[in-house]
Amino acid sequence: MSNQLAAQASAYLKSAAHQPVHWHPWGDAAFAKATAEDKPILLDIGAVWCHWCHVMDGESYEDPAVAAVLNRDFVCIKVDRDERPDVDTRYQRAVQALTGQGGWPLTAFLTPQGEVFFGGTYFPPDLNSYGRPGFLSVLSRMAQLYRDERDKVAGNATAIRTHVAQSLDESKAGTVAPEIPGQVADQMARLFDVRYGGFGTAPKFPHPGALEFLTARWFDTHEPWPREIVEKTLAGMARGGIRDHVGGGFHRYAVDERWIVPHFEKMSYDNSELLRAYCTAYAAFGDPHWRDVASGIVGWVFEALCDQERGAFHTSQDADVGPEDDGDYWTWTEAEARRVLSADEWDVAARVFDIGETGEMHHNPAKNVLWRNHEPEDEDRGLLKSAVVKLKAARDQRRAPTVDPTAYVSWNAMMAGAFLQAGATLDRTDCNTLALKVLEQIWAEAWSDDQGMSHVLGRADPRGLLDDNVQSAAAFLDAYESTGRDEWRDRAVQVMTYCATAHWAPNWNEPAGGYFDLAQGGDGSGIAYLATRAKPVQDAPTPSANGVAALVLARLWALTGDSTWRERLDRQLAAFAGVAVQLGLHGATLSRAIDWALHPVTRIEVNGPAGEGPACAMHLHALQVYRPRKVVVRTIAAAPSATVCVGTTCSLPVTTPLDLEELLA
Repeated sequence: MSNQLAAQASAYLKSAAHQPVHWHPWGDAAFAKATAEDKPILLDIGAVWCHWCHVMDGESYEDPAVAAVLNRDFVCIKVDRDERPDVDTRYQRAVQALTGQGGWPLTAFLTPQGEVFFGGTYFPPDLNSYGRPGFLSVLSRMAQLYRDERDKVAGNATAIRTHVAQSLDESKAGTVAPEIPGQVADQMARLFDVRYGGFGTAPKFPHPGALEFLTARWFDTHEPWPREIVEKTLAGMARGGIRDHVGGGFHRYAVDERWIVPHFEKMSYDNSELLRAYCTAYAAFGDPHWRDVASGIVGWVFEALCDQERGAFHTSQDADVGPEDDGDYWTWTEAEARRVLSADEWDVAARVFDIGETGEMHHNPAKNVLWRNHEPEDEDRGLLKSAVVKLKAARDQRRAPTVDPTAYVSWNAMMAGAFLQAGATLDRTDCNTLALKVLEQIWAEAWSDDQGMSHVLGRADPRGLLDDNVQSAAAFLDAYESTGRDEWRDRAVQVMTYCATAHWAPNWNEPAGGYFDLAQGGDGSGIAYLATRAKPVQDAPTPSANGVAALVLARLWALTGDSTWRERLDRQLAAFAGVAVQLGLHGATLSRAIDWALHPVTRIEVNGPAGEGPACAMHLHALQVYRPRKVVVRTIAAAPSATVCVGTTCSLPVTTPLDLEELLA
């Protein structure tokens, strides 16, 4: 029998096509084979950007001895978590129920019906110093357990199945009470790291949705502490090694509380949300440093993470170039840096970026992660700038980690929306041009009137994922506000109307609420845990689909004045309000939507001729100015004018950009 992954579209699956394991892609055929042969299933879930997935591939799945055991005793299925987030979500919960932790690679042992009876994450080939059992011994034990202790297997599978089914519904009805935003902000403040910024301790992840929420709290309450949390966190990330100081953009997370040593993969979804957070901070606080960080993200996306000709954003850039590598492309020895810099440039760069004989990487202590340990003196800024240019030129000569060019609809929509915000905030028309081209591609290639959005641009399947639909609707509203073109608003309406029939739980005539992650009758819903649809509301790590849906409903109500959208917003929030405070940091998107429902919306309407002139200048300023819960409407008229409404109170029309600026101030 041969490996079945070579013909798969996924870059992660293709990367395993040469392995001696008889891998199957996820699907009915693999489960039917397991049933027919009465064998347990080995399920591996990973991603092309995942360092430890590549390590386990090299150590175990490319080992003929391991492959022989797998091929004899198991039916093996490999899943790309980016291609099938619905599968990943459910099996992560199952393994977390067993072990208390999840992650990638996810290694799960299933019955032929697809139910987990044992699992973990990375298994080394042999017993290691951390006490993880060797993979061959795990395989031997699992095969023996399935063969000789079926009652135990069945008991484990039943208990885990029950837990997964219950945990998939994250809704909890409640009242959208005025005190919720303040209580959520207090919960976030309790987790704030006052020394280094961010939330919690190591490992430390960005939480851009929480920063957006807290910026709105600062604006509304005039209290200084929400701003302190936001700016200290943004500053910590911007100084740390989690930021790529040479090429722009951010790595996925930091392994330490000081933000210095990252996991080096760069994800589209992290960078789109961080781009929004830094643009928002620049608009709200005026610090040009936040503009510079945002510009760095934009620069990296243009260089490495997009196809401008087609109109698509790529998915990710790997951490490494091989299994034995650990961030070598991104890091520097002292000798490597000295080799490309002048003496003066070296003196400044070594001091600012903390480059020395001993660096931060455990696998190679000579390797330095570049992070800003000191800020340069004013007279040294030119030298630092030229040093960074030379470091980048030298790094560009190295073999670069692979970029996954797959264009996922949800992440493309997220980046397009962030680029539209950056286009206004940074006054960059190239951002707008690319974003609108991407959104046109989504509408042309992914949308179906009957089946909603597909998951990947240019592919019919899989489809039926809530996230693809609501993120697209949100980006269409961004395009409507940026361009004033009615078709973008109408497309958002069409998508949310579809979601009301395909995803709403159970339907609009029933009291329960919230959107299911899978469309009714969606792809693969009959296999194991996928028979149970989920109602997700946690941000983990991308904004929750139900939180995004609520924000879209709030914006549609504010933009159209149609009370239908307000009614749907209220029902949506009532389905989750009971869990908002409990989620705290991990429910930031939901809390932002609750904020929209409770507090006045600012509606800026700009009228006037198309093209350069006062109306265009007022429209740009309306997009640039920071106000929480803001919508912008642009209409074509003979004479320029603008009005601002906050809640139910509206200004008299103004006719010049300066008048609008003063009015909004």
